[in-house]
Amino acid sequence: MKLATLFFASAASLALAAPAATVQKRADYCGQWDNAVNGPYTTYNNLWGRRDATSGSQCTGVDGFSGNTIKWHTSWSWAGGPGKVKSYANVVTKISQKAISSIKALPSTWSWAYSGSSVIANVSFDLFTSSTAAAKAEYEVMIWVAALGGAGPISFDGKPIATITLAGSSWRLFKGKNGDVNVFSFVAVNEVRNFKGDLMEFLNYLINKQGLPKTQILQSVGAGTEPFSGSNAKLTVSGYTLSQS
Repeated sequence: MKLATLFFASAASLALAAPAATVQKRADYCGQWDNAVNGPYTTYNNLWGRRDATSGSQCTGVDGFSGNTIKWHTSWSWAGGPGKVKSYANVVTKISQKAISSIKALPSTWSWAYSGSSVIANVSFDLFTSSTAAAKAEYEVMIWVAALGGAGPISFDGKPIATITLAGSSWRLFKGKNGDVNVFSFVAVNEVRNFKGDLMEFLNYLINKQGLPKTQILQSVGAGTEPFSGSNAKLTVSGYTLSQS
């Protein structure tokens, strides 16, 4: 994972899991790496940065799964470690790991709501690519559908390198490095609480305009929230889908 400030956000788990046939309602899970598998989706609690908090906790649960749509939520309170991400509760979709140039589409829908006090967090997709399916990530592409309370992405200087319109919304693009990983972050100019679009629009823009090699292998696609701090916070996802062709 990565270091973060209010202008430097972190990454998510790269794990993939095998699909399950149906959803089984259960109590929220609160362990650091607890997860639930439903069809192509694995929903992680993922408290990877909790060591940076002076206090806090987070629990995640799946509310429903039907067809290709999953509903889920995560509830958290985190204090201390100012400017550092504490977790990334997220849904990772099982995909075919292949070259970006051979992927026709990654259509997704995502409807969500957030509540809480003094919330500093993002709501974001997180994609990783590399030269091979099993290699260490070389590129990270984040798509922030919301930046809440002053949260901001990894950037060399805190300034966007471009402002573009993709998937029907306007985005500021930031570029930076996390160790050896090249990080591109699209941050919505206005919150996108009902996202509907093709994530390949973002990858193709990077290939055509920002030098992302089209031979890179897409390793994983996650969607969730990275909290910095806040109390009694809750992200509720009323519907999420992702598919690949």
